[in-house]
Amino acid sequence: MKTVRIGAGAGFAGDRIDPAVELARDGRLHYLVFECLAERTIALAQLAKRQGRSPGFDPLLRLRMEAVLPLCRKNQTRIITNMGAANPQAAARETILLARNLNLAGLRVAWVSGDDVLALLPNHTSGDHRETLVCANAYLGIEPLLDCLRANADVILTGRVADPSLFLAPMVHEFGWALDDWPRLGQGTAVGHLLECAGQLTGGYFADPGYKDVSGLDRLGFPLAEVSPSGDSILTKLIGSGGLLSIPNCKEQILYEVQDPARYLTPDVTADFSTIRFSDDGPNRVRVFGARGAARPQNLKVSTGFHAGLIAEGQISYAGPGALARARLARQILENRLHWIAIGDLRIDFIGIDAMHGAALSSPAPEPYEVRLRAAARFFHAPDAARLTQEIESLYVNGPAGGGGVSTSVRENIAMDAAYLPRQAVTPTFGIEVA
Repeated sequence: MKTVRIGAGAGFAGDRIDPAVELARDGRLHYLVFECLAERTIALAQLAKRQGRSPGFDPLLRLRMEAVLPLCRKNQTRIITNMGAANPQAAARETILLARNLNLAGLRVAWVSGDDVLALLPNHTSGDHRETLVCANAYLGIEPLLDCLRANADVILTGRVADPSLFLAPMVHEFGWALDDWPRLGQGTAVGHLLECAGQLTGGYFADPGYKDVSGLDRLGFPLAEVSPSGDSILTKLIGSGGLLSIPNCKEQILYEVQDPARYLTPDVTADFSTIRFSDDGPNRVRVFGARGAARPQNLKVSTGFHAGLIAEGQISYAGPGALARARLARQILENRLHWIAIGDLRIDFIGIDAMHGAALSSPAPEPYEVRLRAAARFFHAPDAARLTQEIESLYVNGPAGGGGVSTSVRENIAMDAAYLPRQAVTPTFGIEVA
């Protein structure tokens, strides 16, 4: 029976590179997938592209490709990735140039675009401030990826494609599944969803010492799937790599970012994870089967990012006896001097005391030796943002004793929202270049 081996090379934009190299070298993979595009990631990439600060693709694209392209070419492993971000065509050109430098003549590099639907959406408004859209990217599905695979692409670079679709497309291509074979598409989507965050399936974001112990996180191995024509799969990792792939990992990951397990909406299928089953198949081997699917949604989700003012932040530390009392005095000073800020837009935290869950949920603790105060607020005018940072810095000599280590910053605030468009309004395109 034919089995397709698909490895997860990344779970987010800043992920480690060495586990992907290990998979490319030793995984006997047919496909290596790098999932690197969160919603804010593409918004920031679009903003950087428009401001001329970057070409718009993933800043680690070159490093990743340098590391894995020769291995993947040697082992006949095809690469699929959304590292194209806001500029898949430029990412493809960069990959072509790199392939030529690596003497990988004949490498076929494809790009997928059409997810940018900014022109189809009106601007957001909020109160007295117009919040201008930075980007609007529709979640594409497997169809343009299948076009690239049928055109014998060795590398596929996309922008916004639904995360599990990056993994589902190779299954559909290899096994010839129909695009309305909802049960198989649902099962394949479940496998893709399990793989999409890479190290989260092998113990990262799972480890909790004394409760869920995971060894070797410093050399964590990323997962791969051995997929059968039915979509039933074995999830595993390379022998000797760090981490743990177990049924509890899989149970946590299948629910990650899922609102309704019985109706997980993707561009390809309405997946039903409520019937999924896991069984042990040996050390670090888990069989996954039983997911189902129904007809895909009529509309495509659109991830929108828009300007939402500026975030000004400042921090200062207090240490030694009475550190908490001095930090509280500094907070009072700031609140009195920044009273003109709407209370909902200003928050002042004591990092290590109440920053995570707030004062109401933070249990009483012995007097801390050191406290770092952090103040942050949202503004729509740069002079107002600068006022907050100036007030933090002025605490050096106008506040409690012993303050130090001030840091301040003002950054553009990109907020995210979701919209929906009819499927027929979005037209994906693709192209191929040869090294």
